[in-house]
Amino acid sequence: MLCRLSVRWLRPRPTLQVRVLDPSLARAPAGGAKSSALPLWAVASVSAVGPSGAGGWYEALATSAPVQSAEDVLLFAHTASGLPWWGSILLTTVALRGAVTLPLAAYQHYILAKVENLQPEIKNIARHLNQEVAVRAHQLGWSKRVARLTYLKTMRRLVAELYVRDNCHPFKATVLVWIQLPMWIFMSIALRNFSTGAAHSEAGFSVQEQLTTGGVLWFHDLTALDSTWILPVSVGVINLLIVEIFALQKLGKSRFQTYITHFVRAVSVLMIPIAATVPSSIALYWLCSSFMGLSQNLLLRSPRFRQLCRIPLTKLDSDTPYRDLLAAFHSKIISRKSRTF
Repeated sequence: MLCRLSVRWLRPRPTLQVRVLDPSLARAPAGGAKSSALPLWAVASVSAVGPSGAGGWYEALATSAPVQSAEDVLLFAHTASGLPWWGSILLTTVALRGAVTLPLAAYQHYILAKVENLQPEIKNIARHLNQEVAVRAHQLGWSKRVARLTYLKTMRRLVAELYVRDNCHPFKATVLVWIQLPMWIFMSIALRNFSTGAAHSEAGFSVQEQLTTGGVLWFHDLTALDSTWILPVSVGVINLLIVEIFALQKLGKSRFQTYITHFVRAVSVLMIPIAATVPSSIALYWLCSSFMGLSQNLLLRSPRFRQLCRIPLTKLDSDTPYRDLLAAFHSKIISRKSRTF
């Protein structure tokens, strides 16, 4: 029984429809291109059967305007630079990290530094308010519960006024997450569309065909998995380094912060097998993004760079941050060895 693979784009918003009538054609890409050997979930696109159908939410996301914009950014970088696709992915990642996330990260540190400098004033207010509430509770015969609720309500109001006065509400420090995470998702899906052929063509040639020879070193085919696991393991290792650097910055962590640190460590390890099941183009993007994140984290420790970004000094700042970081890592390794023996 003869079968055909038909891919049709609908306008005005392209919606991918794939109908496989012959299993043999699903294994043999058109034009004799080398098979990407991707897992079924990474290759097959679910037919657009509406938002309520199977895979409808992902199909809507994969064909959304933000993902199309990410595809356009990648195509522009590839065309304008003339670099092979691995270089275009690297260039795009560096450009987006430098132009978008680095300024937001500097702003995050600016807000957190101002909040840190408010802590002595907040502690002073808390001490005086506690005394005043105790006196008022004794005079009016309040119960411990009423006194506690009054203290908490008044303290929240006074702290909120301090944040408004210094324009440093902690929620502003989360702007980086709300921008960086969606950008990471849209870029990953755009590269997935390129790697599986679910995207438009460039200069008459499918981007997927270009990606099959657009790699370098051991990953020449960016549409295939990295069978050596070098890219996936590198992604996990760099993410773990970022987590450990962040953990070393936090002295006297609360139990909740400790749990969050362990959770992020687990996610970093989980990223290794996940990165091993996606096309090398996505794994390469994740590696470049993580490396830029690590570099960004180290750069924001530099006193000169913090001064350039007008980040306020705090009592936790050091004149030798990198030396302190190495000493902290060394101390942590030594303490682990001593506990082992």
